[in-house]
Amino acid sequence: MPVLSTPRLWLLPLTRPMIIARLEGQDFMLVCGTPDGPLEVFFPAEWPGDPLGAFPFFLTQTDRAGEMPGDFVAVSRADLRAIGQLGSKGKPNAAGELEIGYGLNPSVWGQGLATEAARALVAHLHARPDVQTVTAQTALHNRASERVLEKLGFVRTGKGWDKEDGDLTVWAHRG
Repeated sequence: MPVLSTPRLWLLPLTRPMIIARLEGQDFMLVCGTPDGPLEVFFPAEWPGDPLGAFPFFLTQTDRAGEMPGDFVAVSRADLRAIGQLGSKGKPNAAGELEIGYGLNPSVWGQGLATEAARALVAHLHARPDVQTVTAQTALHNRASERVLEKLGFVRTGKGWDKEDGDLTVWAHRG
């Protein structure tokens, strides 16, 4: 899986060593491959937030390269700190729709980094011939996440529901 880059971020593939290190401890450092060569990245205890509960399952899903297909770690280029996680959920359906999710550490909220990271992910997914539409869902009370999608040109297409978040807004971005 490629490394994606933005002006302020590296989007590194989520790897088996990252998952194992997080499950084994709090803060940790890990050497990660980037286009600038191997760099030591700091993973604070707040990373990855809510997705941590899925990490044991993710270990069973890594590919032959030891990567979690479609998932990226957002790393600040300024200080080589893991600040979030984002990626696609599964594979595109028969209509070429593929859902994304994203979350950043609260310490970096309000800086436009979620928009920057999601923009790179959406462009990466739209470059695939099997993806026609990128979709997302936001909780009705999560205005910040809605703003990210609005800035990227997503449009509201319907409503959904989730047992954790309750009522959701469904979004779509056509390539």
